[in-house]
Amino acid sequence: MKKDIANRSDIELLINRFYEQVKTNDQIGHFFTTDRKVNWEHHLPIMYNFWENILFYTGQYNGNPMAVHKQLHQEFPLSRADFAEWLLLFKNTADELFEGDNTELIKQRAQSIALVMELKIVHGNNTSSIT
Repeated sequence: MKKDIANRSDIELLINRFYEQVKTNDQIGHFFTTDRKVNWEHHLPIMYNFWENILFYTGQYNGNPMAVHKQLHQEFPLSRADFAEWLLLFKNTADELFEGDNTELIKQRAQSIALVMELKIVHGNNTSSIT
C-alpha cells in the first residue's frame, strides 16, 4: 500500500516526478524546454509552495498563476489538449506515488485549476458566470 501525501517533502517528490515527465512529454514538454526554457532552480520551489498551499493552506504562495499562463498563451498558444495532457500527467504521477484522501484532493484541485485556466485562457470565458 502506498502512503498518502502528508507534508512538503511529499509535495516535492510529486512535483519533481511530475516535471521530469513533463520535460519529455511530446504534447507539452516544449513549453518548458524550448519555448520558455524554464529555470528549474527558480520554478520548482515556487511550484512546491503553490501545491503545498493548495493542499495544506500554508500561505507560502502569493503569485498569480493565471497571469503567468495568459502571458505564455500570448507567446505560445495553449490548447484544450495541452491542459488535458497536463492534467493526465499530474493525476497519473500522483497515483503512481501516493494514495489516500490528500492524493484524491490534490488531483481534484488540479482538475479544477486546469478547467478554470482552460476556460479563461483558451476560450476567454469569464468563469464567474459558471454555476
